[in-house]
Amino acid sequence: MSQKNNSGKLPPKSDKRIVNHLTCATLNGLSAKIIEVEATFNKGLPAFSIVGLVSSDIQEAKERSKSALLTNDFKFPPLKITINLSPSDIRKNGTHFDLSMALLVALYKDKIEEEGLFVFGELGLDGKVKSSSTLFPIILSLKEQGLLKRAIVPKMAMEHLSHIAGVDFIAVDTLNEAIELFKQKSFDATVEKFNYKADILTINGQKYYYDNSIDSDFYDVKGQSVAKRASLIASAGMHNFIMEGNPGCGKSMIAKRLRDILPPLLEEEMLSIAKHQFLDGVVPDFKAKRPLRSPHHTATSASIFGGGSFRARIGEVALAHNGILFFDELPHFPKNILEALREPLQDRKVNISRVNSKVEYEADIMFVSAMNPCPCGNLLSKRKECRCSQREIKRYKNRLSEPFLDRIDIFVVMQEISATDRQDITSKEMKKMVNSAFIFQKKRGQNSLNGKLKDNEIDKFCKLSLDAENILFSAIERFGLSHRTLVSIKKVARTIADLDNSNLIEKKHILEALSYRRR
Repeated sequence: MSQKNNSGKLPPKSDKRIVNHLTCATLNGLSAKIIEVEATFNKGLPAFSIVGLVSSDIQEAKERSKSALLTNDFKFPPLKITINLSPSDIRKNGTHFDLSMALLVALYKDKIEEEGLFVFGELGLDGKVKSSSTLFPIILSLKEQGLLKRAIVPKMAMEHLSHIAGVDFIAVDTLNEAIELFKQKSFDATVEKFNYKADILTINGQKYYYDNSIDSDFYDVKGQSVAKRASLIASAGMHNFIMEGNPGCGKSMIAKRLRDILPPLLEEEMLSIAKHQFLDGVVPDFKAKRPLRSPHHTATSASIFGGGSFRARIGEVALAHNGILFFDELPHFPKNILEALREPLQDRKVNISRVNSKVEYEADIMFVSAMNPCPCGNLLSKRKECRCSQREIKRYKNRLSEPFLDRIDIFVVMQEISATDRQDITSKEMKKMVNSAFIFQKKRGQNSLNGKLKDNEIDKFCKLSLDAENILFSAIERFGLSHRTLVSIKKVARTIADLDNSNLIEKKHILEALSYRRR
């Protein structure tokens, strides 16, 4: 017989249902944010709802999860199921939440107590665990933030995820496999670290990777000795570089060959390049080569810098991170794009601000461009007549502002093609010289390459001999050099000295650096 309390009512039943949760994550811009996936199962009309500011692809997870469970002989509980993705003020998107939600439903009678274990995976209707395009960027971002140590992931994603060191991956192929892991409480790592197929430089205990294969050889470029020397210097220090010359003199040929001679990469830099490629919808090859992006001058500002109203997407500048952004026919690019490019050239980052999203992403690029000397292109030719008026030439040149040009380290006027031009140097020879200068820079204790040195690092690493100081002082007096131009000259001279394996910047290095300044 039930006992009543003093008010005459029956005491409440102690039927407290388990509230389970698993850990997942979502991309907020280019950074991953941890999301707690919680589930409750209450008495009432059977229903299945997902809350927490979720996108349509997460709402569709209800049907994928139901089908995956039912096709694997699981009986759906006749309860009101509520799944919450917390915190609720962050917009979530992605199909990788499927597996965590299905596991919470399948294990609703059990207590899940695995802390620090992340669960990722999209579900097929038959219960197969699949990968998604945002999985690699999310896991890499969590690892870089020091938030991720263990994760259950799709087996098919391990071809890419195994490149990320320092994370214990438990790979599963089906939903049933994942359920068994929780029932048996067996969460041992099942995947070994990937070994890169690349040449390695070990400097001060740090590994740097590079690919010796050559796609386009500098040996194909006849003549243009000054431009090839400038290309070598620009590559060794990752300096911003402009080539000016008549049509057909080899500007684009040189630009497309720069990628093969660029300096080696850290593993973190290679993974960052791969992350951006995944976000662009491209499956990366994880080669130790820096990217080369070459947008057309008709490209929109959003395609170059990124954009979007609810979900900001990256553009060409981000995809060129740690590599080359090449603008052919530079003055034909819209002025607003060229002026907006000043921010990544100066600060090596880009901010996308929209009403619904604000994103900041890294854009550590080497900017390379090619341009004609005038609209018709024949101003510097000794054989062809220029058809442009002085007014047209001035208007053409004025498309490039002084603040923009002030951020370019090396300017080269290309030589006109001659029948006596000969092939003289190969990309492999240039790559060897770039690697030698790279080793010299790193042994000096630099984290950044010369072209990316900050103002407070110039005095530390760019030490001049007395003769070099006198030459530089004379140049300041004679040419009225700005502070930014002066810094650029020092950085270029530092790279020239590194190619000579010289600890000090000597007089000849300063003189050569001055020859590459804009006139």
